[in-house]
Amino acid sequence: MAEKKQRKLVSVILNILTVVLLVVGLVLVFNKPIQKYLLHQKTNSYQVTKLDKKQVKANEKAQATFDFDQVEPISLEAIMKNQVSAKDLPVIGGIAIPSVKVNLPIFKGLANEVLLYGAGTTSEQQKMGEGNYGLASHRMFDDSLLFTPLDHVKVGDKIYLTDLSKIYVYQAINNQRVSPDRVDLLDVVPGKRLVTLVTCGEMSGETRRVIQGELKEIVDFDHGTKAMKEAFEMNSNH
Repeated sequence: MAEKKQRKLVSVILNILTVVLLVVGLVLVFNKPIQKYLLHQKTNSYQVTKLDKKQVKANEKAQATFDFDQVEPISLEAIMKNQVSAKDLPVIGGIAIPSVKVNLPIFKGLANEVLLYGAGTTSEQQKMGEGNYGLASHRMFDDSLLFTPLDHVKVGDKIYLTDLSKIYVYQAINNQRVSPDRVDLLDVVPGKRLVTLVTCGEMSGETRRVIQGELKEIVDFDHGTKAMKEAFEMNSNH
């Protein structure tokens, strides 16, 4: 009788282990597709065109961190945790680069949760259309996600920023891979109004990919061209 119970217990344990291994295997197989789907959905839910000017202005006053050193790599665990979070993230604008199909919300600061879904500002004081407007975001395993498409930006490509009041039209003037210590590229350059976009040069993060653009035009959002407005309506990195 005792032997029969022991066999039954062993069978139950083996069944449980089989289920656990199956679940772990499925997670490993579908990890990247799940991440991609969740990132797309959440990113598009934060697009600046889903807000109004009043909300954007209010978000500009939100508390934020600007510490590069605390930024962590994206993981499925972090994404899942933020999926169920009711926390509102401070969207203060949008960035669109039509040539590489980038359309992302701009969040205030560099908190890990905001960098999951868009670009974060690198300084408390920066303003669109002035000085050197720095934005950072992650490189991902998929060439369509977040700032990964920056690899393909060419000199002359248009980079649009908006705060829903104005559209700031920049033109890319360089695309370079540099060492992580090149923080000088975020410095204000006298006589120039720049945007500087930063991501990792590769998944291991040994270098940085940096795109800089020079301001060419500022237009009222309501008077923006069809092409400008459509850029902010694209599904993120679709």
